[in-house]
Amino acid sequence: MTKPRKSRTFVSLLLDVGVPVGSYYLLKGAFGMSAVAALGWSSVVPVLRTGWGVLRQREVNALPLLILLANLVGLLLGFGTGDARLLLAKDSAVTSLVGFALLGSVLLGRPMMTATLKPWLVREDAGRELAWVRLRRESAAFRRAELRFSAVWGVAFVGECAVRIVGVYTLPVDTMVWLGTVVMIATMVVAFVVSGALGAGPMVHMIGAAVGNAQPVEPVVPVGTGGAVLEAEKNSPLVGSTHG
Repeated sequence: MTKPRKSRTFVSLLLDVGVPVGSYYLLKGAFGMSAVAALGWSSVVPVLRTGWGVLRQREVNALPLLILLANLVGLLLGFGTGDARLLLAKDSAVTSLVGFALLGSVLLGRPMMTATLKPWLVREDAGRELAWVRLRRESAAFRRAELRFSAVWGVAFVGECAVRIVGVYTLPVDTMVWLGTVVMIATMVVAFVVSGALGAGPMVHMIGAAVGNAQPVEPVVPVGTGGAVLEAEKNSPLVGSTHG
């Protein structure tokens, strides 16, 4: 991972994870807000970031759009009912919706995580881009690895939802604010490792092999011009000359 990508990943984690958790405890402890109000206001930054990401994309990506809509619906339900646990359950509902959507896309043969995975594997390299296109068209093993990558993340998100829902309705709200984040991070770490081993890793090897086996294009000399070229070289005034 390059330094710019590492920086972007760190900033994303800070805004999507650090800011909501920190702002909840700050708003509730220092400003005396209720749990519902603190949870609602602490969700503003991630929702705005997701909305901005959807708007600036040149093409519609169903995954961030789904996340944005689920967040907005959860916020409206939470404020409408005044239930802090429902606001916490909103995050679980978002991950479950994303998980089921990913699993559905795998069953349909159109894995949704490909839009996120491809830039990381191709790395804006023309040769790797061509290898990707060729492998998707010709290699069943490549397509299976692509499907496995999305399937792993789908299962991980659904599993995370189940764990967090149990915690939301059995543990104190203040505990689940930070514990839910721990569960999310642990889920992502496991999903990264497993999806890398079953999906992204094999795909990287196949792309590298395809690029390495690609034959360079030789310049084509029109038939019948070889003799003319040789004759021209013989008659050139530079033939036999020396250069100091």
